Amino acid sequence: MQITEVASIWLNVLEIFSLVAVSLLTLAWDENQSAPDFNRDIKPILSERCFVCHGPDESSREAGLRLDVREAAVEFAISPGDAENSDFYLRVTEADEDLRMPPAEHGAALSQNEIELLKQWIDSGAKYEKHWSYKPPTKLAESGNRNPWSRNRIDDFVAERLSNSGLNHSEPADRVSIIRRLALDLTGLPPTLEEADELFRDGSEEDYESMVDHFLAKPAFGERWAAVWLDHARYADSQGYAEDRAREIWAYRDYVIRSFNANKPFDQFTIEQLAGDLLENPSREQLVATAFHRNTSTNTEGGTIDEEFRSVAVVDRTNTTMAVWMGTTMGCAQCHTHKYDPITQEEYFQFYAFFNSTADNDLPTDAPLLEIFSGEQEREIKELKEKISDIESQIAAWDASSETDKKKFLSPQQSQWEAIARTRRSNKVSGRFVRFQLPKPKSILSLAEVEVFVGEQNVARLGTAKQVSTAYDGAAALAIDGNTDGDFHAGASVTHTATQRDPWWELELDRDYDIDRIVVWNRTENLHRRLDGVQISILDSERDEVWRQQIETASAKPQEFTVSYLPQEIFDIAIKDSHTPEQQEKLDQFYRQQHGPNIARSEQVNRLKAKVRSIKPQTTVPILKELDKHRETHVHIRGSYLDHGKKVQRGTPSAFHPLQAREPDRLALANWIVSEENPLTARVIANRFWQQLFGIGIVATSEEFGAQGELPTHPELLDYLACQFMESGWDVKALLKLMVTSATYRQSSSASEDQMKQDPNNRLLSRGPRFRLTAEMIRDQALACSGLLSPKMYGAPTQPPQPKSGLKFSFGGGTADWKDSVGEDRYRRAIYTRWRRTSPYPSMTTFDVANREVCELRRLRTNTPLQALVTLNDPVYVEAAQSLAREVYSKEQTAEQTAEVAFRRCLIRRPTESELTLLVALYQEAKTHFESQPEVARTFANDELNPLPEDTNWVEHAAWTTVANTILNLDEMFLKR
Repeated sequence: MQITEVASIWLNVLEIFSLVAVSLLTLAWDENQSAPDFNRDIKPILSERCFVCHGPDESSREAGLRLDVREAAVEFAISPGDAENSDFYLRVTEADEDLRMPPAEHGAALSQNEIELLKQWIDSGAKYEKHWSYKPPTKLAESGNRNPWSRNRIDDFVAERLSNSGLNHSEPADRVSIIRRLALDLTGLPPTLEEADELFRDGSEEDYESMVDHFLAKPAFGERWAAVWLDHARYADSQGYAEDRAREIWAYRDYVIRSFNANKPFDQFTIEQLAGDLLENPSREQLVATAFHRNTSTNTEGGTIDEEFRSVAVVDRTNTTMAVWMGTTMGCAQCHTHKYDPITQEEYFQFYAFFNSTADNDLPTDAPLLEIFSGEQEREIKELKEKISDIESQIAAWDASSETDKKKFLSPQQSQWEAIARTRRSNKVSGRFVRFQLPKPKSILSLAEVEVFVGEQNVARLGTAKQVSTAYDGAAALAIDGNTDGDFHAGASVTHTATQRDPWWELELDRDYDIDRIVVWNRTENLHRRLDGVQISILDSERDEVWRQQIETASAKPQEFTVSYLPQEIFDIAIKDSHTPEQQEKLDQFYRQQHGPNIARSEQVNRLKAKVRSIKPQTTVPILKELDKHRETHVHIRGSYLDHGKKVQRGTPSAFHPLQAREPDRLALANWIVSEENPLTARVIANRFWQQLFGIGIVATSEEFGAQGELPTHPELLDYLACQFMESGWDVKALLKLMVTSATYRQSSSASEDQMKQDPNNRLLSRGPRFRLTAEMIRDQALACSGLLSPKMYGAPTQPPQPKSGLKFSFGGGTADWKDSVGEDRYRRAIYTRWRRTSPYPSMTTFDVANREVCELRRLRTNTPLQALVTLNDPVYVEAAQSLAREVYSKEQTAEQTAEVAFRRCLIRRPTESELTLLVALYQEAKTHFESQPEVARTFANDELNPLPEDTNWVEHAAWTTVANTILNLDEMFLKR
């Protein structure tokens, strides 16, 4: 068994003990209450020991007995007020193991305490209550007797709970501890020494609130809290499954960061992610938000069935939505009616139907995609579109003008044109160059043959051809070699340029010719449409254009174009000295069609539109898009997408508040989720924020608020936070400020012997939070303290150093290794690290990050020797130690001064005298060691980072790198305390 597995098992054991302790505390909450409370005392017993056989799922219900509904229980098994005559009570107390409930194969007999609770409950009337989390939260009125310790309402609830348990609160944490705790909680980064010195000068309430506001306003706030949400969103930069191909979706990650920094109301944040595409005139940001549910995996392995994995993605969206926002394990009802919560299989697929009509379909392309442009690109596109709109307005104005106005405007130019035409004695076009140009932002120009006829002679073969570029041996001369075969693969017969903007091919004839016609032989193989839109021009010896023709739709067959100065009928009229009215009208019409201002304007519009098309997006992001016609949804028998049962319509479980929509869609569902009638969402989300600050939620099972979840330790407090959250307009920063300004949060984390005995896991909040930092914080803190951390925000994922594994994935999935980022990208915050589901960044995996194959709502915290090996030896932490040594070392300082600066940069507080003595002794010992190995010292102090000058004292830097590495590995560094 691996060490990590043993540690994980022990962690789970400890967690079970913690939950048992909470249950015992809860049972002892109000010993004076005459009858047991159903939700607190009775339902957990029924849910854990009875519902699997006598619960909501009729397919597994034994003996037709249902105990989750009072009417059914009273009819068959319970006699309210008389436990001794209740079959239910008699069966759980039966001495005969063959008759006793629950059966031996379903676990041990009920404990004496559980039996006594059930007896008291039945004798008191066997009252049932709606599950606690399904009741709307209520906000208790503030009492007049406030505890002097209280800073806000949170403390009133905590103080009362502590008093009832015979415990006292702790003293406030010291100034240094609280500022570090606050900075880490709100920004995920430690405070700088400057912040520590400037903020919270005198410890006043005003100073403390200003410090809170300071950290809430920092851009780092969004990065810290987005990391939490990305676990919920199962965000990754890869598609998952065996191949786990790369996926561009980082625009969604940036959306989450920006939303938290902008303090976007949480209800709006919810609606945009679940149904941003269904909002009226959705913005680009709102469309990007829908990538929340495009984070589902895509199976690109050959031979898989797209519909199967599309259905798997819809199941994931169904389960994730209920888990993230409503703390409900909806997935239990996919194959059968939920065994513990009142959710039927039919209701599951009614909910599934909301997500069953999006356009994505397990495609490797991740379509549909939204193009994302940078701010500069957006401005350029906007300016180009404004110009296009202005010119199109001019075109429309010209078209709408009268014939008289058009003639008056064009008369001077037309008179000049007619005068030139009268001087011509031939309708032929004389030219020296024949040019083909494809005005497209990114295209290939291929020609099989170009024939230029003077009479019946093809003079093209007498000329010389060239082109902008040559690819695949498709030389320009192949278009004048007499071979008209358009099959590129049949042999050397077709020209081929590289893929580029506006490719061209040009023929220079041996002299000027009066050209009669041009014949174009195109490439075949179903690739002839590549030539759509090509412009054919004839230029004279001075390279002035004398004739032009555009091929709107290219053909695989040869296309012939007559070359003449004017159409023959128009030419015959134009060369005359005078015209009849009918002839003049024909000239007028022709001139307006060929030379009116809209000709140039249209060409200008086409050029501008081509320029818009040529601007390539910075990235793309997969989004949700509703199909025009909804897919039918059926119950999946035993959860199989192939085995259809009853057809269902969109709907929500009847156990919850009603859905107010005649024709419900995802937008109606999103509004249903954030409705103030919803008893769950505000509770669930408030509990999650509390979990981040205090290490565990008021409801420990933050992913489960149903019958199998834990009871809240402070139910009135949770309701207060939920109500406050909604009343504030779903203001996330206000909710966090309320929590961190409480006296409960500001307590010292030191625990007395009495506190450890009565409240070992701090569920009663008798002291401040103390637990290990997240993987992201541990990495970011090392970079911040060392001066390496880059402030750069947003953009494509980075690839910081990681040990090379040499691992390769099957099915063409590439390697687990990558090319390390350079420059500041090497030192950006952890949230920007490329996240591949099959091989997450190993050093953060060691510190329990999620692989994000599915949503994760509560990270476990393990403690293994591997973690120490990472922070001692991983390139990131070694470089941090090297950089910290460079930052603090100065020839002008004593060893004591240098050690103190290094210590304070990392832990903010000053070292004790004994700590300082030990650090200086370590420095001296390391210095002695490196003096005997100067080359080792040079490598240890200089490896990977920008080289130091040659005259650097390598021994000094190596010795201080050793000290820095030690400080960065202190237990206190990895704790929030």
